[in-house]
Amino acid sequence: MNSGAKIYIAGHRGLVGSAIMRNLQARGYANLLTRTHAELDLTNQRAVNAFFATEEPDYVFLAAAKVGGILANNEYPAEFIRDNLAIQTNLIHAAWKSGVKRLLFLGSSCIYPKLAPQPMQEEHLLGGPLEPTNRPYALAKIAGIEMCWSYNRQYQTQYLAVMPTNLYGPGDNYHPQNSHVIPALLRKFHEAKQAGSPTVTVWGTGTPRREFMYSEDMADACVFLMNLPDAQFVPLLGQARNDGLPPLVNIGVGEDLTIAELAALVKNVTGYAGDIVFDTAKPDGTPRKLLDVSRLKALGWEPAMPLAEGLRAAYRWFVDCEAARREG
Repeated sequence: MNSGAKIYIAGHRGLVGSAIMRNLQARGYANLLTRTHAELDLTNQRAVNAFFATEEPDYVFLAAAKVGGILANNEYPAEFIRDNLAIQTNLIHAAWKSGVKRLLFLGSSCIYPKLAPQPMQEEHLLGGPLEPTNRPYALAKIAGIEMCWSYNRQYQTQYLAVMPTNLYGPGDNYHPQNSHVIPALLRKFHEAKQAGSPTVTVWGTGTPRREFMYSEDMADACVFLMNLPDAQFVPLLGQARNDGLPPLVNIGVGEDLTIAELAALVKNVTGYAGDIVFDTAKPDGTPRKLLDVSRLKALGWEPAMPLAEGLRAAYRWFVDCEAARREG
């Protein structure tokens, strides 16, 4: 991507999109296209087609999605499959119609089977049943991968799907019910410290293992991939085959820890002095979700942010936002 390229970041206000936008700006890209939901409803096919026809972006980062944790996925399964299917279908088709050079489709590691071999390789896609708690979201993302693959085969487009592991960082969602595990834990421990609560309750048994990646690292990997020369990028796309490896690259750190270990880290980062209690009546979700990142590593990229340091940065961001909200 040359410095003057017109780049559209769909979902630029979210955790993923905002990190990609910051990374592009830091690299000197100035011709960035963004639209808020109020300005452009991505579930509206006619509006999306008109936007692409008018703006004609050169590159697209498709980071817009309806996302949430276990509770949100359980409560709103219809919205999770409907909205995500609509968003990605509209954007991928409009990108093809307007001649976009490259598109990066952001998914999630929940696309892999609940009991997939560990670490999970790109080849494990569709290898078994999904985790029921986020199946609607996962199926929508799998459909997006297949759509990229289909357009690559039929139209020789350059659409690549990337599956980040669990993300956290600046711009994360700290909603008490609809947030992912790290922001949920940071908020819980922070509020418990403020209130002087003797215990903090964590969902599940604490035994599931999870991998976590700082959002700024994820963004750097995404921009790195979009800037690969054709000799490295095109072989990733599955343009000439109808079976085998889909146009898919895992983005992660290659190591994990238990939820109990994560809770202990968050307790330390927030300075909470009480005890941790596990509510074993609540669901654990998938036993383990560790990505095999050898494909990305072989291309020449590795993450930079250690988990403990990233948690401290995320907590500072949350505390600053809370202070600004109280003052404003």
